Amino acid sequence: MTTAEHLDTIDRLRGREFPTEPVGSGGRRSGPGYHLVQVGRAEDTWEDGGSGRAAAADQVKAEYGALTQALQARWGEAQQFSVTSLRHRGIEGEEIPEPWAEVSNTTDHVHTWQVEGQWLVAYVALWDDGEPYALMAGVTVVDPP
Repeated sequence: MTTAEHLDTIDRLRGREFPTEPVGSGGRRSGPGYHLVQVGRAEDTWEDGGSGRAAAADQVKAEYGALTQALQARWGEAQQFSVTSLRHRGIEGEEIPEPWAEVSNTTDHVHTWQVEGQWLVAYVALWDDGEPYALMAGVTVVDPP
């Protein structure tokens, strides 16, 4: 996907109603007050070890950089913050609201913008099960904890 297609996806998410119960499939997850969607994914190159993994990381980082620049051009400077403390708080038993619990379990930092009562979020996810890096975007009315 191109950056323009990523922006179009985010625009559609902003106008979409939130479901009353969590739902998800095919790189999309939604629930009360949020939508998360995979807008890009590294080529599946995990089998060859280091060089394939490095190339995949570079690919997704470039897409992430282009997306955050486009979002900043549209909505101003992003707020960047680490979500590792959220992950640790969740591990220690604190209830972290969605989508922030999922976000903090799949990345270390995010770019966010607050636009018309919604938080827009962009980040690179890496799941523990060995899945390739994924470029994620989301829309939520749930404030970051």
